[in-house]
Amino acid sequence: MGNTILNSVVSWFLKKRIHDMELFIKHPQELQDNVLQDLIYFARNTEYGKKYGFKDIKSYKDFAAIMPVVEYSDVQADIERCKSGENNIFWPTDIKWFAMSSGTTSARSKFIPVSQESLEDCHYAAAKDLLCMYLNNNPESKLFTGKGLRLGGSKKLDKKAGTAAGDLSSILIDNMPFWADYSSTPGNETALLADWETKLPAIVNETVKERVTSLAGVPSWMMVLLNKVLETTGKDNILQVWPDMEVFFHGGVSFDPYIEEYRKLLPSDRVKYYEIYNASEGFFAIQDKNDSKELLLMLDYGIFYEFIPMDNYGTPDEEIIPLNQVELGKNYAVIITTNAGLWRYKIGDTVRFTSTSPYRIKVTGRTKHHINVFGEELIIENAEEALKNTMISVPCAIKEYTVAPVFMHGKEKGAHEWMIEFNTAPVDELAFAKALDENLQKVNTDYEAKRYNNTTLTAPRIHHAKENTFYNWLKDKNKLGGQHKIPRLSNSREYMEELLKIHNSL
Repeated sequence: MGNTILNSVVSWFLKKRIHDMELFIKHPQELQDNVLQDLIYFARNTEYGKKYGFKDIKSYKDFAAIMPVVEYSDVQADIERCKSGENNIFWPTDIKWFAMSSGTTSARSKFIPVSQESLEDCHYAAAKDLLCMYLNNNPESKLFTGKGLRLGGSKKLDKKAGTAAGDLSSILIDNMPFWADYSSTPGNETALLADWETKLPAIVNETVKERVTSLAGVPSWMMVLLNKVLETTGKDNILQVWPDMEVFFHGGVSFDPYIEEYRKLLPSDRVKYYEIYNASEGFFAIQDKNDSKELLLMLDYGIFYEFIPMDNYGTPDEEIIPLNQVELGKNYAVIITTNAGLWRYKIGDTVRFTSTSPYRIKVTGRTKHHINVFGEELIIENAEEALKNTMISVPCAIKEYTVAPVFMHGKEKGAHEWMIEFNTAPVDELAFAKALDENLQKVNTDYEAKRYNNTTLTAPRIHHAKENTFYNWLKDKNKLGGQHKIPRLSNSREYMEELLKIHNSL
């Protein structure tokens, strides 16, 4: 009875937020302009505020004219100063937390500042909104009659400077409001264990005893955990362990390669899947409808958005536009100004707008994670769509993959080299390779042109990776668990050569 009452009370409270959302849906640009002015006013007396004359900025036009667009390397020195204990550099309140970038492009992590304002007004506000949307769409939900299984990373404290750094998920868990901690599993001690291979069985042992109604995490790592649950319990599927499971809140990587495996793990149409779009730099968008692949861009979290059309990204004709100038169907790089002191910061992600009333997006990839060695402009969205269609025509289930170019040499033409680890391998791998090539041509006309009569590109070369190839690659880089993920596309062969070495040694 107590849990039922709690579920009803929490549901009522969260649904009240729907009315606030209607405001930014009806008046998006006005709200975004207010967000920008609030950020500028709040930071007017910081080093950045004085350097760039925040007191004289009256409009977006002023802001765009005076504030440079930056990448991490441009602000790294100032972030290091802040991490060492200096304050009031780019944000007026003390910053004690730094989210370590979960990218796998190098062993060295980025340290993204996380202010108290961004914790409360962005990340935690988004968590409540996610629940609000889910409950609003599913009024019969009994989510709060059980607990949410969270899968996060680990934290490392910099005790000397009084600051702490770790995966964003760990920072959120460590600072979690009491109501969220009460309804979550595993407990903080287990959730924050640093070693993945120690953490995995510890999470299983603690959570199998609970009544779990939801999951939250990166699909690839959650799948590892759920398979470990089945191995430990001897059950055939997760609903035999947690019969009240009703939703998986996921983000970090595309869900398309994993959906069929999750349907086997959670064999019921009543289980919902809700996607989120967050990063170390902020929480940006939430799936606001059941069974949708579009994400509602959240405009009142203290983040001001700008965009660069990818068709002129990195060229002398590059242009930067505000939200009200975006067009449907175009690919854009995202620039953010945040309530943690990131000013006109390139986060490295690309999105495509599927609606402008309200503003809904799909995440299409990374500005640097693509292949364009031969003018083929292959982005992650193309690869994911082609793989999804291929898995339908040639039944199989993909666990992980990455793609690299094979460079032209002498008279040899170029190609794309795929390393794919399967959960269920195709019966006919030649048919799989042929179908993948055909589906890539269907979703990308540039790729199709380069493949025409083998003009520039020959057929893709595919390696069926041995089991645990990708796991061992991440382990070698000390990047197991948490939010770490495999780089899907690259213009270099760095990842491929490392993976081939591991593959050949197994």
